[in-house]
Amino acid sequence: MKLKIITCCLILLPLAAAQTIAAEDVVAMRQADMKAMAAAAKFIAGMFKEPSTYHAAEFGRAADTIRGKAGQVLIGHFAQAAASPNSKAKPNIADEPERFDRLADDLKSYAGALAVAAEKNLTAMPDSMRMKPGEPMGGGPLGTHVRSEEQLSSIPAEHAFHLMLQTCTTCHSRYRTE
Repeated sequence: MKLKIITCCLILLPLAAAQTIAAEDVVAMRQADMKAMAAAAKFIAGMFKEPSTYHAAEFGRAADTIRGKAGQVLIGHFAQAAASPNSKAKPNIADEPERFDRLADDLKSYAGALAVAAEKNLTAMPDSMRMKPGEPMGGGPLGTHVRSEEQLSSIPAEHAFHLMLQTCTTCHSRYRTE
């Protein structure tokens, strides 16, 4: 009997350790992706702040970084609860998968709209990419979201950028501990 217990422990302990390591890997991977998206958003924000620094290829790469880490990739990072002391994710992600998935998909759509804007505007940043004074923002935690490509293509890239940032803020306020 003791041999069976020892054998069972020898089998189960490495599995538990592997699960802990796997959880740490998932947390590290999603944190790295979040940092990459934050750096890309900051880079884009700098170009909107100072349009003379606009470079279409770099703007597009930054937008593609966000688009490539949003949507299903982001959803996949949180598909299984990764219990880890290093995680800043709240457990309510698992309770609200549709809402979380929608935010992840919205993030991808807004980043995609920015990438399209870069493809269409290869030289200087035109006024058509910029929001006009007094233009309504929409979006936000209580606002409406732009859901179709047609709607996204009809708004300035800077507006799509603000909607993207509001999506990040909404998600973090709802699903992040800090």
